[in-house]
Amino acid sequence: MATALDTPRVESLADLAQERSSLRPATAWALACFSVDTAMLLLAAVAVVVGGQAAGAPSPPATATATFVVLCLALYWSRGLYRLRFRIHTLDDLRTILGATTLAAMFVLTGRVLLGSAADLGTETVRLWAFSLAYVGAGRLAWYWSQQRARAVGESVRPTLIIGAGRVGALVAKRFVDNPELGFRPVAFLDKEPLVDTVEELGIPVAGASWDLDEAIARFKIQQVVVTFSTAPDEVLLRIVRRCEDLGIPTAIVPRLFERMPALTQMEHLGGLPLVAPRPATPVGWQFRVKYVLDRLLAAAALVVLSPVIIAAAIAVVVSMGRPVFFRQLRIGRDGRPFEMLKFRSMAIADESPYEAPEGDLAPGGVEGEDRRTRVGAFLRKTSVDELPQLFNVLSGEMSIIGPRPERPEFVRDFEQRIYRYSERHRVKSGITGWSQVHGLRGRTSLADRAEWDNFYIENFSLWLDLKIALMTVRTLFRPSAAVE
Repeated sequence: MATALDTPRVESLADLAQERSSLRPATAWALACFSVDTAMLLLAAVAVVVGGQAAGAPSPPATATATFVVLCLALYWSRGLYRLRFRIHTLDDLRTILGATTLAAMFVLTGRVLLGSAADLGTETVRLWAFSLAYVGAGRLAWYWSQQRARAVGESVRPTLIIGAGRVGALVAKRFVDNPELGFRPVAFLDKEPLVDTVEELGIPVAGASWDLDEAIARFKIQQVVVTFSTAPDEVLLRIVRRCEDLGIPTAIVPRLFERMPALTQMEHLGGLPLVAPRPATPVGWQFRVKYVLDRLLAAAALVVLSPVIIAAAIAVVVSMGRPVFFRQLRIGRDGRPFEMLKFRSMAIADESPYEAPEGDLAPGGVEGEDRRTRVGAFLRKTSVDELPQLFNVLSGEMSIIGPRPERPEFVRDFEQRIYRYSERHRVKSGITGWSQVHGLRGRTSLADRAEWDNFYIENFSLWLDLKIALMTVRTLFRPSAAVE
């Protein structure tokens, strides 16, 4: 049987393909980022000249400045800063800008030394480097903020077609719907034998089977295709990908065994056969050993620096509620070992309530004991000051500063039976804050999502990721809904 994939309808899609060739989102994004960076680098160069003249300091020669600007733009491009990605990684991009701009300054400085320029060239180059970092970083922050705001209100979004109406396809659509700042709006599925009622669960229709691809693209004005798991044969999915490439429509593919696909992977080819070798971080490797040593050092330093806050909170608890100052609760940590987690007490003492299994996929907490919370306790909870005693848990080696949040033993026994990969969270020490928490998974939120995000953190661990989580935690203390990466 002839299908749309075998005999494409050129008449209905010719204009659309021609339009895409000149208005591809990736091209528009690259041009916008390039323009922002170029404008900021030129402004930085002008600021160096004007500021130098006002202070009576020399300015770098025009040739050196031009070389620096060109090198910065080339290094930004080579490091992927102009590539359109699914998510805006603000902190990662700022780190890349720091490294690339520093490298460009070093090239210029080395060149001027070899050419025998003036003795004060170091000061000139450092000023140009510092101004460029400030201006380019500010320009990127403003551009990313404007894009995320526009996407959140429905502007600059790409209608997205998802191939495969199964569990994974529905999960992809739900993630797009829950995160509008990504800029993708799922509008339809393609699947001959859908396994999920996408209309009832997500309000998104199944537009047909694989042979309806051309019609779906034209009807919904598709700008992005995501290929997930489907009952269609692999050769049909390959034809879908090739057809999308012919039309200039970006295509993303969810790989098999995606649960074991960390960010760090190695790919080799045996002829045309790719071999993908995952390189996850090892919880018993040297990286985590370094992390745990730093945890104790940072916890000790934080206890000293925050001692006035801790002492004031302790006095407030005693005055408002009496003793004990600390709330102690048994939690499960690394390798399933129990420990007593500390918090400042924020509620009046009550008898231990019997265990009740949470309903569905939602985690416990959020509103438990609110009727017993005092005004002081409410303030401590809102500001997260009640969590500071957990620094003693970190100092004793029972917890980490960053890691999966620990849970009570009775909950853990229940969750390990019914939540996919929940027990794998216990490969590392529990944390005061974590990757799932900074992405809004606190209180009565999905346990499956928490397990997914926590396992992602474990398998992609780096000291840079820990620093990102720390910065994102500080941000969420002031803006609970923010989760800028």
